[in-house]
Amino acid sequence: AAGMFLRLLSDIQWRAAHPKWRRMTRSQRSTSTTAEPHPVSLPAQAQVVICGGGIMGTSVAYHLSKMGFKDIVLLEQGRLAAGTTRFCAGIVSTARPVSIELKMAHYSNKLYQQLEQETGVQTGYMKTGSISLAQTQDRLISLKRIASSLNVMGIPCEIISPKKVLQLHPLINIHDLVGAMYVPEDALVSSANVSLALATAASRNGVQIHERTSVSHVTIQKGRVTGVETDRGRIQCEYFVNCAGQWAYELGHSGEEPIHIPVHACEHFYLLTHPLQEPLSSSLPTIVDPDGRIYIRNWQGGILSGGFEKNPKPLFTEGRNQLEIQNLQEDWDHFGPLLSALLRRMPGLEALQIMQLVNCPESFTPDMRCIMGESPTARGYFVLAGMNSAGISYGGGAGKYLAEWIVNGYPSENVWPLDLKRFGTLQSSRTFLRHRVMEVMPLMYDLKVPRWDFQTGRQLRTSPLYDRLDAQGARWMEKHGFERVKYFVPPGSDLLDLDHSKTFYKPDWFDIVGSEVKCCKEAVCVIDMSSFTKFEISSTGDQALESLQYLFSNDLDVPVGHVVHTGMLNEKGGYENDCSIARLSKRSFFMISPTDQQVHCWAWLKNRLPDDSNLVLEDVTWKYTALNLIGPRAVDVLSELSYAPMTAEHFPSLFCKEMSVGYANGIRVMSITHTGEPGFVLYIPIEYALHVYNEVMNMGQKYGIRNAGYYALRSLRIEKFFAFWGQDLDAFTTPMECGREFQVKLDKGMEFLGQEVLLEQKQNGVYKRFTMFILEDHDTDMDLWPWWGEPIFRNGRYVGKTTSSAYSYTLERHVCLGFVHHFDEKTGEKLVVTTDFINQGEYEIDIAGQRFQAKAKLYPFSSLFTQRRRKDEVELSGYQRE
Repeated sequence: AAGMFLRLLSDIQWRAAHPKWRRMTRSQRSTSTTAEPHPVSLPAQAQVVICGGGIMGTSVAYHLSKMGFKDIVLLEQGRLAAGTTRFCAGIVSTARPVSIELKMAHYSNKLYQQLEQETGVQTGYMKTGSISLAQTQDRLISLKRIASSLNVMGIPCEIISPKKVLQLHPLINIHDLVGAMYVPEDALVSSANVSLALATAASRNGVQIHERTSVSHVTIQKGRVTGVETDRGRIQCEYFVNCAGQWAYELGHSGEEPIHIPVHACEHFYLLTHPLQEPLSSSLPTIVDPDGRIYIRNWQGGILSGGFEKNPKPLFTEGRNQLEIQNLQEDWDHFGPLLSALLRRMPGLEALQIMQLVNCPESFTPDMRCIMGESPTARGYFVLAGMNSAGISYGGGAGKYLAEWIVNGYPSENVWPLDLKRFGTLQSSRTFLRHRVMEVMPLMYDLKVPRWDFQTGRQLRTSPLYDRLDAQGARWMEKHGFERVKYFVPPGSDLLDLDHSKTFYKPDWFDIVGSEVKCCKEAVCVIDMSSFTKFEISSTGDQALESLQYLFSNDLDVPVGHVVHTGMLNEKGGYENDCSIARLSKRSFFMISPTDQQVHCWAWLKNRLPDDSNLVLEDVTWKYTALNLIGPRAVDVLSELSYAPMTAEHFPSLFCKEMSVGYANGIRVMSITHTGEPGFVLYIPIEYALHVYNEVMNMGQKYGIRNAGYYALRSLRIEKFFAFWGQDLDAFTTPMECGREFQVKLDKGMEFLGQEVLLEQKQNGVYKRFTMFILEDHDTDMDLWPWWGEPIFRNGRYVGKTTSSAYSYTLERHVCLGFVHHFDEKTGEKLVVTTDFINQGEYEIDIAGQRFQAKAKLYPFSSLFTQRRRKDEVELSGYQRE
């Protein structure tokens, strides 16, 4: 192998020294009838204008035309499929850890399979299968978790031994492998030809396609798209779709009102070889070797091999425009580690002759998930971009979901993990994006264990208490750019171990979080929850109350000072937001929402509140620091600091009052904790934050006060069966499905969004039910932990997935929350889920292929745990309903 490496190296050095060799092999381009010569003029108006003729733009056009839209124009600044799509490695892989991405890839695979027959355009579709290799046990665990998800979706998949790898691909070196995952239905395609096939079908359905037409900017009036300016004239339109790939950011910023689309390009390298002496079979499976950071596929009898190196090279940070992406500069030194990994994995390639090192730009996003959806600031402006090197895998599914979004107003699946509105303007800094994508690209193949955090772009949004908490041992995570405390490392602990503990098993912070939970239950803890989204809605008359009554399911016409938990529902009765609203006065309301709702909730309200100058919506997230005082002694701390009685008679549950705390006035105190434990949240004007925190900590010393973090909060809320939006609740989950009927007032005297669906569900029942599971035969110290996304089995049949889980330090067992469905055993049709159906089943939770027995409950355990009980003393069925 060493000799072969030297021969390869000399071959590379010779080629690098001869510029003539650096040429782009022109891919044979199918003649397409879809795009006319330049002289044909643009239409003056259209219903939809799509910018970008790659896999994304053509997929959106194809699906819109299939759904009945006729007046569609697709504009491409160069030639169809001549951008990043032309350089795509053509691997269609369904092995994705995020559920919605898995569904997109699965749909894409099925679409491409029949596209050639539908259009007559050869797509090069070949079902080869794929093998993902594991060099470590942790990698194998991550593959087993993905395999569990694939299997319950009906996608064939198996965990195989190294010997089976060798049988499927005889050239692979298996000496360092511990196992692998085989997905037999994964495929290869010609990406450019798939785009041309989609464009051909779209054209036949009436889509007009214009090549060599550049969009200069999109015109927006009164918050809505009105038209598109191009180098060949203006087109009036209702909808604009930005599928401009790596230029999506620049295009978004080209108009007077910028649309923030956080994508950034990096150089991506792959190697092409001439056919081997004994050409590789076209049906050989694709190899993904994430621990070696490479992928390998057959290519015309030779191989195509690329990867995601540890030191990526960002591109075009300063912004650059070129019509068709030419082959970028070769960099053999940079590709060296990936080449070494290739030779270790396939040492038998002695007759390898290199044809070319391809270097092409690839777009990445700040969180490794693609971007789709409508702009929060411009109605009718849609985006589909930032594929993180998986464009061909996602192309079909992503185009379908975006087309549904445009036609129906919403897609057919929960796409929140991909929604553009999960980002704010803060992720659009070019410096942030450049630094973040340098971390994201290596992470594509890095082992990602639960609760890992990005290291770049940090300390961007911080509480005024950040330095104070950091000095006390805070360990941080980030949500929507905001730093939040995970837990506090006690003095004398091994900090290095905790910072680098990555495991699918019991984590090193287990005892630390346990002591914080114990303090929340027995004394008092302080959690900085400043990151929560905070809005104020006020009006001169009754406009605020009337508007909110329509937009929220609970009754907000409550006495001043009361706090209401309520859902902000869509037309389907699903949760667009789950929040707490305090009535500050007759005409003003204070709304608390999850951290990542800041952009989404603002856009939702702005688009639905009446256009009335007497009605004001203000984002006050930055104005207040929030301190959550949790525990039975919180009442004593606050009483002494405010010289006011805080007992239940004077300060009942779900109450809000402005008070003085220490020297500070105007503190909004609410008797809620988001955990089910007693306590208060203090909303403190930021200039007073440090003073109030110091006062609380000093006064609390005699009551055993300590700091706590979000891991303790998670454990507390999950054992109390509290659902959180974004984890358990989404736009496809109604209050009736998650046991929150009490937060809905169907008879509040006026109609509200989603009411019809809820009335129908109340009458006829629901098709899924939020359920709590307590693992029974699970060893916390030795077994793999559940985190989220684990399949749930009832009487041996798949019925749903977990949405969140945590160790309950009270029950001394793991608790999982998730939704149970009832599928007809013969037809697979969804049936109504009854209480009896839940209670009469035997349940198992699948953690990386291993099933653990679980007890299902529809109600939380009593919160009155007065003493700690050992596992063997706990008779789960003996607990009372809360």
